[in-house]
Amino acid sequence: MRKIIIPTDFSENSLNAATYALELFKYFRSEVFIVHAYADEVYNSNVVMKPSEFEEVKNEKRTNSEHELEKFKSKVIEHFHNPKHHLYTLSVFGSLVDVVNDLVDEENIDVVAMGTRGETNDKKITFGSNTLQVIRYVNCPVLAVPENYHDILPKKILFPSDFMLPFKQRELKLLGTMAERITATIHCLYISKFEELSNRQEDNKAFLELAFAKNKVSFPQVVGKDITEAINEYIKENEMDLLVMVNSRHSYLENILYTSTIEKIGLHIQIPFLVLQNLQRY
Repeated sequence: MRKIIIPTDFSENSLNAATYALELFKYFRSEVFIVHAYADEVYNSNVVMKPSEFEEVKNEKRTNSEHELEKFKSKVIEHFHNPKHHLYTLSVFGSLVDVVNDLVDEENIDVVAMGTRGETNDKKITFGSNTLQVIRYVNCPVLAVPENYHDILPKKILFPSDFMLPFKQRELKLLGTMAERITATIHCLYISKFEELSNRQEDNKAFLELAFAKNKVSFPQVVGKDITEAINEYIKENEMDLLVMVNSRHSYLENILYTSTIEKIGLHIQIPFLVLQNLQRY
């Protein structure tokens, strides 16, 4: 059983992300939670309200949220109906990150799927603010799907690593079982200044080989290139369908997510992006 959260702002981008995620996990029995967090809509009204008026606005936004969720759910089913998937809607007064994190803990969620940008985001940026916040602060793998990406079922998955940090079994299992079901090849790209691996790197690579024992896997190597440049080039030259990276302490991904502004992120990703969290979860 897979458990999937799909946050939505009811945009075409979030609908596209939903249908992509359900296609990706179509071979798994799944519980899918379609979630709308509406606190910002209440607070952004820019009006100082009495408590009674505030509650009235909250109730109005909740009613509208519940109505839009049912419409969105119907659209998802219309685009992709699968008897293996059970869809639930959830309207919550709270911030997106808090609402998603609470549900992750309560339901032991496997993955959060959303568009790379929301309806109001600048199309020149790689990630919208909500998507970036979820990737940064939600303790669960996050699948970010670019707007209008419709090439379903990846056959070539890029998983770059320097093999310096240990991996968590749960997150690798999610990737491994998904890739196995859709018969995709995982390209574990080693990007480094040096050709030789240290003992630690050898151990971590061996752990990957064991974790992906049932998968089609390759271990290409790129030496002496900037990490961002190497990833962008490999995606383009080898026609990758899905990028997977691990967000962990002191990692390349943490560096670009936490020290860069949204506009300065150098990964210009035009394929779906799965972020695994290197956290201890059971």
